[in-house]
Amino acid sequence: MNAVTSSQILPLAGKTALVTGGSRSIGAAIVKRLAADGAKVAFTYNGSPKLAEETAAAVEALGGQVLAIQANSAVPEAVRAAVTKTVETFGGLDILVNNAGIASASPIEETRFEDYEAMLAVNVTGVFVATQEAVRHMKAGGRIVHIGSSVTKYAGFPGIAAYSLTKGAVAGFNRSLAHDLGPRGITVNSVHPGPVDTNMNPADGEIAQFMVPRIAVGRYGQPPEIAGLVAFLASPEASYITGADILADGGLTS
Repeated sequence: MNAVTSSQILPLAGKTALVTGGSRSIGAAIVKRLAADGAKVAFTYNGSPKLAEETAAAVEALGGQVLAIQANSAVPEAVRAAVTKTVETFGGLDILVNNAGIASASPIEETRFEDYEAMLAVNVTGVFVATQEAVRHMKAGGRIVHIGSSVTKYAGFPGIAAYSLTKGAVAGFNRSLAHDLGPRGITVNSVHPGPVDTNMNPADGEIAQFMVPRIAVGRYGQPPEIAGLVAFLASPEASYITGADILADGGLTS
């Protein structure tokens, strides 16, 4: 058997990742990309068991190790349990991708408080709890990547004030957290996608008709394009990048 050369070693070989909300769209693309780069990947899902099975099967078909965990990101105990199960199954945790998120749109005076509370529970509290629990297990070289939104820089249309509030909170958390974890050799970054072809915001939907003319490249992004950026931030090559808010929006905010 020939010796494995350095060029054959995958960038995330030997690493374990947890992706919240990893059964579909951007989350599923991130799961597949991290696995393709050599990581053992656990991911959470809530209301889409069939898609979770399909995502796990896609990773296994490529020879990757994957673990699907049903966990509602709005429930702190479920998030903590998902971190624990990941560590128990794979022996550690090196990479956390806070991807789970929900959105609803309405004018501020018509926004139901229940909808606001639901977004806050998943988009903010879920991120805090997952991060707090994950860093208990991370060593030097650990990576945390939050999936934010370009609405923190440019909203572009009305009705998303409450959603923007939750994503803005994550951006602030990201910058401060970098100082907490920097001395431990753990990096923290946020990726802020612009319009991406997902279940929540399809490229042929009503919002797309309004947004596409404002995007410099003239099209919606695709989930693998966001996953590639996340994979870079999770890799050893990104060791000097932390506290960053990185836009991946096709030039929407330029």
